Amino acid sequence: MPAARPPRRARRARRSRPAPAAAAAAALTAAWVNRAKMSADVPARWETALLGRSNEMVEAARSLRHHAELYQRSTDQGACAGRWTPPTGNCASVPSSCAWSGAAVSGSPEQRGRRQSGEVSVEKITTETVRPVARTVLGQRWTDLAFLHWAVDPARVAPLLPSGTVPDTIDGVTYAGLIGFRMERFGFLGGFGVPYLGTFCETNVRLYSVDGEGRRAVVFRSLEAERLLPVLVARVSLRLPYMWARMRLTREGDELSYVSRRRWPGPRPATNRMRIRIGDPLAEPTALEHFLTARWGLHTRAWGRTRHLANEHPRWPLRRATLLDLDDTLLAAAGLPGIDAAPASVLYSPGVPVIFGPPKSLPEQAD
Repeated sequence: MPAARPPRRARRARRSRPAPAAAAAAALTAAWVNRAKMSADVPARWETALLGRSNEMVEAARSLRHHAELYQRSTDQGACAGRWTPPTGNCASVPSSCAWSGAAVSGSPEQRGRRQSGEVSVEKITTETVRPVARTVLGQRWTDLAFLHWAVDPARVAPLLPSGTVPDTIDGVTYAGLIGFRMERFGFLGGFGVPYLGTFCETNVRLYSVDGEGRRAVVFRSLEAERLLPVLVARVSLRLPYMWARMRLTREGDELSYVSRRRWPGPRPATNRMRIRIGDPLAEPTALEHFLTARWGLHTRAWGRTRHLANEHPRWPLRRATLLDLDDTLLAAAGLPGIDAAPASVLYSPGVPVIFGPPKSLPEQAD
């Protein structure tokens, strides 16, 4: 005799019951939102537990990266082969030229003609981008920035840059930067910022690069960030060297203090403590100050290719600053040991809103 079917009301309730995974995700999201409303910070044990569940997040990020790769293949305009020789001279002057050998197989007719003639122009240093972002994939705001820079030998940093890029120089030297700030309203596709997770302290170590298309950019050697989830997503999606850290940014009058201690991953210990005093506004920054701040993209090595991400923001409102205190091991941990002299440049900015476009692959370089 067949088993009796359960009452219709029970069947309807069973169908409407969420799957265990969906219920768990909903519960976790609600917990994060409630906690964000109650407090400006999350207990360390929450983020530690989240780190223990990072495999699931990594798989989700890989799925996102896979779809981004598919889109990238459909939008890339191709590649060209050849070896590029870096420009020389003062990059703050009119554009330099660089030699490009090899057959161009993609790009506009004008680009193909320039490559085949052996000339590629390096873009000028400009206070606003000459390559506006046509489609926004990321939006954010950078606030309370401290810019510390040291002059370094280009030959020293060249091995630290991704394939297809070389050190960008001014007056024969390049620079290593240590930049502390607060990220705010981080969000996707130009929409609203992600609550709580989209606001955090960050301190990065960066170098200056130029590629075979003549685009100046930055290369990050490390990025300390206060929130774990953005760290995981950035490491998986674009292979950016984000590090989870305990961080604090405080202000008393015209003095700002930045503190960071790395949690994960190594190398550890990697710490930073710096304090600056804000000075007078810069009505007209020098060529060097433009070189160090007016950067309209980043280079990164991700999934077997060097990528360029363009960014766009208003002109920097810059002020002079005085370094009052510095105790740092982030530079050494990023592959730049022995930088212990006073910085060549110290600047402050109250901040700017920023948007990023989709990543574009650099042409493959011949061996």
